[in-house]
Amino acid sequence: MAKTLVLTEKPSVAKDIAAVLGCRKNGNGCIIGDRYIVTWALGHLVTLADPEGYDDKYKTWRMEDLPMLPDKMKLTVIPQTSKQFKAVSSLLLGPETDRVVIATDAGREGELVARWILQKAKCKKPLQRLWISSQTDRAIKEGFANLKPVSQYDNLYRSAYARARADWYVGLNVTRALTCKHNAQLSAGRVQTPTLALICKREEEIRAFRPKDYYTVRASFGSFTALYKDGRGQARFFDEKDASAVAAAVKNKKGSLVSVRKTFKQKTPPAAYDLTELQRDANKKYAYSAKQTLNIMQSLYETHKLLTYPRTDSRYITKDVVATLPERLRAIATGPYKDAANAVLRAKPLSTKYIVNDAKVTDHHAIIPTEQYVDLNRLTNDERHIYDLVVRRFLAVLSPAYEYDEVQVEAKVGGYSFFTKGQSVRQPGWKALYDSSYADDDTDDEDGERDYSLPPLSQGMPVTVTGVKIINAKTSPPPRYTEATLLSAMENPSSQVQDDRLKDVLRVSGGLGTPATRADIIEKLFDCFYVERRGKEIVPTSKGRQLIDIVPKELKSAVLTAEWEQQLALIAAGKANDEKFVGGMKNYARELVAAVRSSQASYHHDNMTRQPCPQCGKYMLEVNGKKGKMLVCQDRECGYRKSLSVITNARCPECHKKLEMRGEGDKKAFYCVCGYREKLTDFEKRKQSAGAGKREVQNYLNRQPSAPVNNAFADLLKDWGDKK
Repeated sequence: MAKTLVLTEKPSVAKDIAAVLGCRKNGNGCIIGDRYIVTWALGHLVTLADPEGYDDKYKTWRMEDLPMLPDKMKLTVIPQTSKQFKAVSSLLLGPETDRVVIATDAGREGELVARWILQKAKCKKPLQRLWISSQTDRAIKEGFANLKPVSQYDNLYRSAYARARADWYVGLNVTRALTCKHNAQLSAGRVQTPTLALICKREEEIRAFRPKDYYTVRASFGSFTALYKDGRGQARFFDEKDASAVAAAVKNKKGSLVSVRKTFKQKTPPAAYDLTELQRDANKKYAYSAKQTLNIMQSLYETHKLLTYPRTDSRYITKDVVATLPERLRAIATGPYKDAANAVLRAKPLSTKYIVNDAKVTDHHAIIPTEQYVDLNRLTNDERHIYDLVVRRFLAVLSPAYEYDEVQVEAKVGGYSFFTKGQSVRQPGWKALYDSSYADDDTDDEDGERDYSLPPLSQGMPVTVTGVKIINAKTSPPPRYTEATLLSAMENPSSQVQDDRLKDVLRVSGGLGTPATRADIIEKLFDCFYVERRGKEIVPTSKGRQLIDIVPKELKSAVLTAEWEQQLALIAAGKANDEKFVGGMKNYARELVAAVRSSQASYHHDNMTRQPCPQCGKYMLEVNGKKGKMLVCQDRECGYRKSLSVITNARCPECHKKLEMRGEGDKKAFYCVCGYREKLTDFEKRKQSAGAGKREVQNYLNRQPSAPVNNAFADLLKDWGDKK
């Protein structure tokens, strides 16, 4: 009897689906059952061919051969995973299967993974689509009971294929043009480059900023303090004499409370998480990179099956999910969430007005817990952190609003007005789920203004100034981006433009990239040495700043990139033509190559050392990698790399900062920014004397990031395109 072949994206997912479908016999790249055979890709098994796959002349990078614009794109099997492709292909074409269920990730890229495999294998068998938002046994069973016709996702595939071709035409052509023009390892992309432009623009603003001294006046009225503001509501003086005059005029003087206004207010819970918001909060609270958060989420989704599909841009659920909420709440009612989950369950009916909105859900709903019961002890520390964020947000959005009375007070002393405000809580609501470290995004903290705890006050009450302070401060430059704030800027880059029409385009399009790809885009900026980390801050390198100076102006535009992403969304919705979009991308690639060719801009290595490359003899460049310093050959065709130092997890015994390891072999030693130094051999002895054995020390060292391996420039650019 012929069987149904299920094509998944990863071995871990295949194993989960196989268990539900009763497949237990291991085969060649598959798991076999009575009615089903489950096989898997390893991410992409098939990709668009490199330029040399179209013509041998492209094996050599030359400006005169650009632009490269093949009319018909070729698919090629990725060499590293060719063995698995052969296994999948034989199953797709073999007589033992009569139909195929596509079970790759339910999104644009997952659709592309499957369709390219099917095309390359020339599979003509009937197709169906599994579309689920979680990997629990229940979700898999329900998904197979409600398989979708594959034609329902044809437009999604057209959008994915159009994106891939656009990135090939634009990314490869401009990368080759820049590299040939300047003989340097330079790459650019339609999303990567505008993102780098945001970082460089912010750095320019910081460098151009000149701090100015300003002064504020704060008076004490015994049981509370208040800030002076003039008739326009301004608290800052830029002349100290003016601040001193106000302070002198009110010192020890009597006045009265001319206004005490109590206003009932409430704050509704924040919406449930989408991927970008989760990455932002994880970076703020735990300093996780966007990529780290996504990887942890994938583990919680695929391995533990505790959270729903991570790569979503929605912060709401649809009405049909509401019936599952009680079971999800019972599943998380353990440990620190038990009381809160049970309290929400006792509230009949469940309050879902802050989480249900069918109109704001696209392919996948918000990230929420599944119906899978959780054993918190089975989670790693990092997994606990991300799980905690999601569960608390899920409970919060099902909880009542935070209710409070806001008291705004104006005290008048002579002709001078002083202001303060405070809160008294009526009902903590959703805020009871968070500790005092939780801060709303709209918290007003300018010039020291915040909500103070106030004593009972009434209008007309006499007051006396018991003390007055003049506070000196400096105006601050705009802050450098962290991964959290960069994700926000990528999601909503409208603040970077003045034109209202263009702002609307950016707002509607969803910004630069998608929630699923922004982490990879940021990582690529680090991998190409365009940016580096200083603590949490992201700082452009000289290479990054120079690239923005020499790339064509159009490629730096967040607006243009957002318009492209908007077109891809319309293609996925069946409202735009994919071939017309790709034709526009080919014309754009021609324009970019012409602009680079005619450019008078120059590029120079200002991080060149006097150390020759052991492979080609050219001088090496010193760069700051994600894990430490390294030497990189300046010749793009050589690509030699050597690690100089690695930031370890070992802590300095004097200042407790992370230690940097330098040297090779017997010369390995730890260095700290405070000046502390320690040989590796001494470190091992110190650890052993503190109770750590030799094996434990070695295990510790093995956990440290390894030095980069030597690789060709082709490997450096193997993921040149902005993945979608």
